Amino acid sequence: MDKRDYYEILGVGRDADAEAIKRAYRKLAVKFHPDKNPGDKAAEDKFKEATEAYEVLKDPKKRQVYDQFGHTGLSGAGAAGTGGFGGFDINDALRTFMRDFGGGAFEDLFGGLGGGSRRGRSGPVAGADLRVRLKLTLEEIAAGVEKKIRIKRRVTCETCNGSGAKPGAGTTTCPQCRGAGEVRQVSRSVFGQFVNISTCPQCRGAGEIIETPCVTCHGDGRVDGTSTITVKVPPGVSEGNYITVRGAGHAGPRGGPSGDAQVLIEETPHEYLERHGDDLLYRLPLSFSQAALGDAVVVPTINGSVKLKIPSGTQSGKMFRLRGKGLPHLRGFGTGDQLVQAIVWTPTELSREEKELLERFSTLNGGQPPKADKSFFDKLRSTFGG
Repeated sequence: MDKRDYYEILGVGRDADAEAIKRAYRKLAVKFHPDKNPGDKAAEDKFKEATEAYEVLKDPKKRQVYDQFGHTGLSGAGAAGTGGFGGFDINDALRTFMRDFGGGAFEDLFGGLGGGSRRGRSGPVAGADLRVRLKLTLEEIAAGVEKKIRIKRRVTCETCNGSGAKPGAGTTTCPQCRGAGEVRQVSRSVFGQFVNISTCPQCRGAGEIIETPCVTCHGDGRVDGTSTITVKVPPGVSEGNYITVRGAGHAGPRGGPSGDAQVLIEETPHEYLERHGDDLLYRLPLSFSQAALGDAVVVPTINGSVKLKIPSGTQSGKMFRLRGKGLPHLRGFGTGDQLVQAIVWTPTELSREEKELLERFSTLNGGQPPKADKSFFDKLRSTFGG
């Protein structure tokens, strides 16, 4: 398979300078990094592809050859004096990323991704995020609502006030990290120096060792508990939207900051109305006589009922539009519409008198529908959206 253009991969123009190329690569590398997308082969391939493009375009000689000869120039005679260039495997790509963005930048780039624990350059580890589901009716979605939700979470231990130490007991500086809360491992290879930063395993990022643990939380600084959070839901949200409540997640161990609560919106099906984006659909059952003769009917909407005039000769499937009777646009102006679809009801059981009347009607109009010419099919298509 032919390789994609390196400029296209990074999303930069051919006149992009070195800094623009580096920024573009950094953005893609953070998005598709294997640590952020574990087990995702497609993301890994995009990470390798972006790194390969970056390695060429950041090097003036390789970039000059690529601009003149394309991909073939980098692997053939046109690459003389550039050191050549081959395909990247994942280890090559990771080395490139850590070479230019390692040594502490890795922690800044990936801290807190995926709802896990977060920490700063040093200090206590933050608590994990929580995911909470909130079911809403269409009426609540239309108006916006404020909800109180009771959640189970890890809360700060009241006995030790989150320190993890028995009241009155002291702490000592962690001998492994010397109070930094993190440990670094430096390795060297032909590709350069690599620095791996991780939370100190002995003090778990606190930088201190507890002499006597709290008897309530056993040194963790947290216990199981519950909290009530308030969620303000704006009008027009949809299933799958989420609202972040900062600091409402699990408390961090030993005085660490709390994570967040992600409130996921779910919709409760409505008895009559179907949602289609910000528009609503109501299927209106009509008798044959109502459709043929016309009528004035009452139609439910999200904000009460309205009257709708049905003209004579209405066909089954005909759509009527009630302007502004749908849902409000999220973070915008205006509202959707409500569509009313006429569904002509056919009776399944007829009395003798009803049968006689219908047979007489069939005789009067010839017993056949109108001739199905082109205009008839055009009307059908406009009615059903075909």
